[in-house]
Amino acid sequence: MQRREFITFLGSAAATWPLAARAQQAEQMRRVGILLPVAADDAVFQTRVGAFQQELALMGWNIGRNIRIETRWATTNSAELRRHAAELVAFAPDVILAGGTSTVVPLLQATRTVPIVFTRVVDPVGAGYVDSLARPGGNATGFMNFEFTISGKWLELLKQIAPAVTRVAVLRDATQGFATSQFAVIQALAPSLRVEVNPVNIRDVNEIERDVAAYARTPNGGLILTASALAVVHRNLIVTLAAQHKLPAIYWERFFVAAGGLASYGTDAVDEFRRAASYVDRILKGEKPGDLPVQAPTKYETVINLKTVKALGLTVPPSLLASAHEVIE
Repeated sequence: MQRREFITFLGSAAATWPLAARAQQAEQMRRVGILLPVAADDAVFQTRVGAFQQELALMGWNIGRNIRIETRWATTNSAELRRHAAELVAFAPDVILAGGTSTVVPLLQATRTVPIVFTRVVDPVGAGYVDSLARPGGNATGFMNFEFTISGKWLELLKQIAPAVTRVAVLRDATQGFATSQFAVIQALAPSLRVEVNPVNIRDVNEIERDVAAYARTPNGGLILTASALAVVHRNLIVTLAAQHKLPAIYWERFFVAAGGLASYGTDAVDEFRRAASYVDRILKGEKPGDLPVQAPTKYETVINLKTVKALGLTVPPSLLASAHEVIE
């Protein structure tokens, strides 16, 4: 090639490079939707979403450069969840993160083609979200919150910390099918621990306040709060009522204990959102959700609030303190 022709070639190539670069950048921009069952000012879920986004960044996904994220804070209102689910599907995302059990149904109603990665789901097979844990088969997969057998551990933990308890109110959101299974496990274990258990449905603030106050009128009572988005929304109220009525209470997540609750036993939700980022990454790179197995939790943690222990006049066995993953003083 002659020098003049070479310079002409460089000039024409340089002129096309910006266009090619812009086209390539547009092709690489991927879309991720997030549906959450809480309000936008919920600090707990803000932390979880932050962990999810941080993990994506570690995998090379940077907001504004090669990924766009649309988040919908839908609260627990079923109509709002359906509306926001439809909005996210209309956004034409490559994948949607479902931030809890109550978000999965409206998303599956809105689409059977857009990949969905769920978190904090209790029984995805029983609920019909997937065909099996090993081979989900549809457009959804993700991470389980815990298995039903963990529910018995909550009762055991309560009796370890508060052995005088003989009556336990199991607070639950009866609109969630898994709530019945959680209660059944607790109920089956109760006779061996000489405890009477009763289900108490939670729907709104007035009902929660009324039922907890009524239950506290009889001595030797305790509480177990089972998992649900509604319980997360009313977490501060429930923790406050347990303290006000001096009821030992066990929860399924650490943030209840950090807010003043007595003790919890469950999985690390923040870590679960981080792990969900790995599935989103794999789907963005071409894998199908139906081929990615639903992952069960591998690690459970016990958290105890010593200040609350003392306020209730209780004594935690040294062996339990030694085995606890975290003790809040």
